[in-house]
Amino acid sequence: MATKPTATASRKALKSRFVICVKNEGYLASLEKRKIYQVLPDAKASAHKLIRVIDESGADYLYPADFFVSVRLSQRIAATLALAA
Repeated sequence: MATKPTATASRKALKSRFVICVKNEGYLASLEKRKIYQVLPDAKASAHKLIRVIDESGADYLYPADFFVSVRLSQRIAATLALAA
């Protein structure tokens, strides 16, 4: 049975940012092309054209920002993804 997103998940989703992987050269085991990844804020990484995402290992790592394209999700989908984290 599907779980309906909670109010907490909805608030978390509003703060969450998601990207789609479009390149994975050198990171074949860590990143899958065309997959959605959650971004964690990291101003220092951004200054170096890097992005911090939760990858296939379930941990967050830095990757080149140009490996990803930002995606805008509906609040419901973002909340559902936030529940899965």
